[in-house]
Formats: sequence, structure tokens, C-alpha cells
Amino acid sequence: MNIEEIKNIIPHRDNMLLIDEAEIRDGVAYGKKHITGEEWFLKGHFPGNPVVPGVILCEILAQSSCVLLADVSAGATPYFTGLDKVKFKNKVLPGDTIETECKITRSKGVFYFAEGKAYVDGKLCVSAQFSFALMKG
Repeated sequence: MNIEEIKNIIPHRDNMLLIDEAEIRDGVAYGKKHITGEEWFLKGHFPGNPVVPGVILCEILAQSSCVLLADVSAGATPYFTGLDKVKFKNKVLPGDTIETECKITRSKGVFYFAEGKAYVDGKLCVSAQFSFALMKG
């Protein structure tokens, strides 16, 4: 999926649309985000030593997983309800391409539970379990 196809599934827009590409294979969402160095979140994190903030990495994972909900997400907004077992292993820097691998592990009503990992050049940068509620209106 390109960015326009992703916009048909998730409601995020500039400056908070944080995935550039997505693909679904065998129930797993694979996403990509190219870090150019011009992103708003790098301006103050940290001056002279820009590093993608951990909270942004978690948001990239969540957005990547939401493409799996194309069939049930029309007219709904995904709201984070929890983050668990988040581990940061390596920095993500300008010029890096983040590659995500996410899957929904279970659902109950409007609640979805997922796990994801993000890599740069095959090196694990972050892993997490998370949940969100898919709310209409």
C-alpha cells in the first residue's frame, strides 16, 4: 500500500501519519517509514544529535498494525489503550528506514491487542505489546 491507500484505512494525517508504505502478508502487517531528518519530532530531540523519540516509534508500530483492520475500521478511530513490555534496543536516526512487523494477537469487542517490532537494517530497534480501542464517530 502506498500512502494514499493507507489514508483510506487509518485517520492519521500530516504531521501524525507516520508510515509511508504497508503490506499485509499472512495476517502480518509490514510497514516502512523513511526518516528524512526534517520531521517535526527531531527538531528538539536532540539538537545536534537527532534521535527518533521512543513514543514516536511506538506510534509507528500502532499505525502499522491498524492497516490490518481495513475491513472493520471504516468510520472509526483507533485510540491507544495500553503499551506493555516496550523495549528499546537501538537508536533510529535521520537517514534510517524503519521496517515494522506487527500482528493482531486477539480482539474483544472494540478492543484489539497487538504486538510489533521495528528494525533498521535488520537490527531490532523496538518491540512492544499494545492495545487500542476502535471507536466509531
